[in-house]
Amino acid sequence: FATEREVHTLEEALVGADVFLGLSRGGLVSPDMIRSMGASPIVFALANPEPEISYKEATAAREDVIMATGRSDHPNQVNNVLAFPGIFRGALDAGAQRITEEMKLAAARALAACVESPTADLILPDALDSRVAPRVAAAVAEAS
Repeated sequence: FATEREVHTLEEALVGADVFLGLSRGGLVSPDMIRSMGASPIVFALANPEPEISYKEATAAREDVIMATGRSDHPNQVNNVLAFPGIFRGALDAGAQRITEEMKLAAARALAACVESPTADLILPDALDSRVAPRVAAAVAEAS
């Protein structure tokens, strides 16, 4: 989406790329493709149940990769339970009639604040972290 280069394959698209956001099917991305990306690449391999590349393969391919999947058996699980309960609770508490960009940003910042010591290995709290929904709700209500 964000290149002026002429690319025809996923492999070509990942050369020098900063971000890979996958929502397709498992096994599409190889360790070599991860190695071809730019410095400190962000890889969100979100196909389920098998991501485009496994957490283990991606982190073995690059020490500087920032990696997340939709799976619960690795850190940085991207799961809607991290956002939606808190966003809806905050909107309801504030009597909001719509979810605004400001509310979404407040939710994202509250979610990020739940990770006390972010590193490349840990950018999201656990999906079952009981602190997340109340903090997100409070932030959304305040932003409303």
